[in-house]
Amino acid sequence: MRTGKRIVSTLSYAAIVAAIALPTTGIAQAAGDRAELAQRVVELERELAEAKAALLAAQESQTAEESGLGSGIEIDAGGSGTLEIGGAVRVNYVLGDYPGGGDAPSRGGHGGVFELDTFRINMYYENGPWMAKGEYRFYSGYNFLHTGWLGYQVNATDHVEVGMTRVPFGAGPYGVSQSWFFDQHYYVGLADDMDLGVKYRTERGDWAFDLAYFARSEQNWRGGTERSARYSYDVVAEGGVGYEERNQVNLRAIRSWSDGADRSGEYGASFQLGELDGVGGLDDETHWAASLHAVTDIGNWKLGTQLSYYELNGVGDTTTFGAYDFPVETAAKAWVPAVSVSYLVETRSLEWLDSVRPFFEYSNVMKPEDGLNDSAFMTFGTAFARGPWYVYLDWVFSNGNEFVGGEVPYGDRLGRNPNDEWQQRINLNFGLYY
Repeated sequence: MRTGKRIVSTLSYAAIVAAIALPTTGIAQAAGDRAELAQRVVELERELAEAKAALLAAQESQTAEESGLGSGIEIDAGGSGTLEIGGAVRVNYVLGDYPGGGDAPSRGGHGGVFELDTFRINMYYENGPWMAKGEYRFYSGYNFLHTGWLGYQVNATDHVEVGMTRVPFGAGPYGVSQSWFFDQHYYVGLADDMDLGVKYRTERGDWAFDLAYFARSEQNWRGGTERSARYSYDVVAEGGVGYEERNQVNLRAIRSWSDGADRSGEYGASFQLGELDGVGGLDDETHWAASLHAVTDIGNWKLGTQLSYYELNGVGDTTTFGAYDFPVETAAKAWVPAVSVSYLVETRSLEWLDSVRPFFEYSNVMKPEDGLNDSAFMTFGTAFARGPWYVYLDWVFSNGNEFVGGEVPYGDRLGRNPNDEWQQRINLNFGLYY
């Protein structure tokens, strides 16, 4: 990966400078030599800051399972910086418990179906400390802007982004999940949530801190609904009555650790507080959420755990969320536990396969209000990697997720979940990254 090579190169230069400087400690040097050395150190610090910024942007633009896939096309504009263009095409095979199929998302009735998952275009621009990231996605019948921000690397430890950027909440960009489906945090708007605002990140030793302000959630793009043609799950006023998210503040702290052997990880906490703009004559309300999360690597094993609580005040027992051109009724308050266990197998002896990662995941939307049944989600799966290809095979069970059951639009499986019925789905996703 180009960015990783730059970081290694920069650190190598720093090691050389240190090696030169150590034996000369206490020995008089010419003023010109000292000035040259000091200037070189400044240059190295600047290069390291730029490399770290590029690496951060690359990490934010790809899921953990997609890292290193599809290097894209790099265009060198000379003194005007570098532009990288890439993307992905993904296709699903779906087989599920859906009698009669139906018009709800990703149906797999009638013996299974092939369907377009997504076609996306990614762009990343870098010019010194300045950078920008954009991503647009196309689905069957709707499309939307996924990412669009301008960034600046203040120094080696501080970075700022302005625009449509990811909300800093939970264990990293995508929560603890390794599966194609993510866990239930995503479906209640608490993972991989893209909003419009400004985000500041700073690193202090083993700690990383994020502070962000979001003026509003994503807008509705091109689709058949009024408010739900968007990537992330947000509170929406579908039909002109309801609530819209605005003026949200996020805080997150994550500490990295390692025992120097084969064990390492991160643990931290997240908090968010925001307003709900009443639409259609409704009064304005507020919402908040908090989370504790940890990811631990022991050899090839990875364990992710997260426990969150969210509350939408004054909206009733349920309210409308929207994403993927599909509004759903969702509980206004709930506990959301999630756990993910996976094991990475590098298949060096096989020319046609790079790695395999089997995983198991469980999450639940546990609702304290009477009359609202919990919404559990369980995934058995494996991810296969080969060059620019990444393939997921997921077998999921749920009694409360609109992509696993729920045959009618405006589903209520994350809200009251009146049927409380377990259903299953087999999903095979082929992804080609370029």
